[in-house]
Amino acid sequence: MAASRTGRPARKPRAQYHHGDLRRALLQAAVRTLQKHGLEALTLRTVGNELGVSRSALYRHFSDKAALLTAVASEGFRMLHDELRTAWEQAGKGRAGSLAMGEAYVNLALEHPWHYRVMFGSGFELDANDAELRQAGAATFGVLVESLVELQAMKLVRQEDVRTQANFVWAVVHGVAMLAIDGAIEHQGADPRALARYAVERLHTGIASAQQ
Repeated sequence: MAASRTGRPARKPRAQYHHGDLRRALLQAAVRTLQKHGLEALTLRTVGNELGVSRSALYRHFSDKAALLTAVASEGFRMLHDELRTAWEQAGKGRAGSLAMGEAYVNLALEHPWHYRVMFGSGFELDANDAELRQAGAATFGVLVESLVELQAMKLVRQEDVRTQANFVWAVVHGVAMLAIDGAIEHQGADPRALARYAVERLHTGIASAQQ
């Protein structure tokens, strides 16, 4: 390593990011920063420094911190969408599929807590008008709505306004998920995944069709 004019070894330049999907790498770096240091430590500069990319490269993907967080939330919704869809279909739909979706929802929150916090937590300044975020959120909620439409058609749940039912189910399972990632459920000696299953079972009792 060459020496500087002061006699000290010159600082080696930070390795630059040369390969792969930079946008994806930036999202991963943002989540790592949130996990290790919290929201206050997250800036475009800190994320760029971790990857060794220039400011111009950063701004080609994200205009500011809000844009970066919005992309993290969008990615979270896409992951949740895929997990819910897979759980519903692999369990054979019906009541079993609904139970599987509830567990998958809480699993996603537990496995990707900072995605989940950005998606739903307070204090994160997201661009609510971002087309990608709106589409990803709507598609995810749509999986729940579609499952309830099928359950109604099978006469397993009441013939009520399906979006009201969906909001009811989401509110309960979301509550379990938030308590789970905050550690409150385990602090009480309970298993978050088991509680999610119990919650969905009780939800089915509440909205079950009298024709079952």
